[in-house]
Amino acid sequence: MITVSIVDDEKGLRESIEAFIDGSPGFRCVSAYPSAETALKHLPQDRPDVVLMDIHLTGLSGIECVERLKAVMPKLQVMMLTVYEDTDQIFKALSAGASGYMLKRSTPAKLLEAIKDLNEGGSPMSSSIARQVVASFQKAGQTRDEKTNLSPREQTVLESMAKGLTYKQTADQLGISIGTIRTYVRRIYEKLHVQSRTGAVAEYLRQ
Repeated sequence: MITVSIVDDEKGLRESIEAFIDGSPGFRCVSAYPSAETALKHLPQDRPDVVLMDIHLTGLSGIECVERLKAVMPKLQVMMLTVYEDTDQIFKALSAGASGYMLKRSTPAKLLEAIKDLNEGGSPMSSSIARQVVASFQKAGQTRDEKTNLSPREQTVLESMAKGLTYKQTADQLGISIGTIRTYVRRIYEKLHVQSRTGAVAEYLRQ
């Protein structure tokens, strides 16, 4: 059972998402909040597996909320929900600690698939957002500082991470074991001086 919490100031959408999550086998919505301030107060006690976070909340923003939540719940998996396809906002959310980024117009089936993928260690993004991330990754890759010193294979693994692929998907794509992928990821983290896959992607894209 994957437990989910929702933070969104649109009452109708919040209740709609809550209803279809609770009506889906293997998923349960444990809480839903209209503001970042309320969520920050209660989520540490709710301890959900995944949080669906609206990026543009009234008051404290979703990005600020993620940053504060990750400080007290470092293993929490957060997926941003937004109507915008703003690359700058995507990177700010990833840097704050979000692990996925989906458009609010995504179908319920796509959203449930993304929640499951996020819970299993993936970094799901809607296809249009993923294309922007990869395009920015490729542009950054052409001009990045050589101090990162990533090997060609490490760059390939990091690009797969930026696309939102899981370790298993990346391993299958490259024809190597998941253990080898984990070794590459550890090296990437060490070279980029970060502690998470989203941090690695965000740090690499900034260069």
